[in-house]
Amino acid sequence: MKRNLKELEHRIGYTFQDFALLKKAMSHSSYVNEEHLPKYECNERLEFLGDAVLELVSSEFLFFEHPTTPEGELTKTRASMVCEPALAFCAREIELGEYLLLGKGEDATGGRKRESVTSDAMEALIGAIYVDGGFANAKEFINRFILKDLENKKLFYDSKTILQEIVQAHFKEELSYHLVGEEGPDHDKTFQVELQIGEQVYGIGKGRTKKSAEQEAAYKTILMLRKKNIK
Repeated sequence: MKRNLKELEHRIGYTFQDFALLKKAMSHSSYVNEEHLPKYECNERLEFLGDAVLELVSSEFLFFEHPTTPEGELTKTRASMVCEPALAFCAREIELGEYLLLGKGEDATGGRKRESVTSDAMEALIGAIYVDGGFANAKEFINRFILKDLENKKLFYDSKTILQEIVQAHFKEELSYHLVGEEGPDHDKTFQVELQIGEQVYGIGKGRTKKSAEQEAAYKTILMLRKKNIK
């Protein structure tokens, strides 16, 4: 069940002057269709605007944070910072999916946890804050919830690649992922994956897709190896 949007305001530390903007930012197209509202009442237009604001703020951040890095590398880094998995990770941290207004079908099939839905909602929320409170407030939100703790976030959403490099550098054995369990109906499954290096089991991950379960298993393995000073 969706949570109260006033609670979301408290969670993000921003109070809307025009509360209708927050509701629009949380209104998925499936909800708008089900309620027979005009198409423009869904969050897609705010998502379009929020995407542009996010690109500007993240570009400015990288420009000053890395004064000697060439343009191509900055572009690549920005793309990884604001990609769908990265934004979905940020959305999970504030439990954004719980506040979405979804159609019954979208809700029943796990829309609140779907990365494409939550990442779009994150951009729509940025757009709504920009319209309501201007660039400074939108920038503050982005700095607090997206650009903060970037190293740890990158470690999570790029965990499989990072782990592969660690294993190649420090282990003779191969890295492998094994599906060990499935729960729930076909439209709302949870997968459990076990990660092995050689014959030894390391991280175990759960996710709504096999890929996300593997990602979590890789992330847990990296943290485990770092405790052993293997990086």
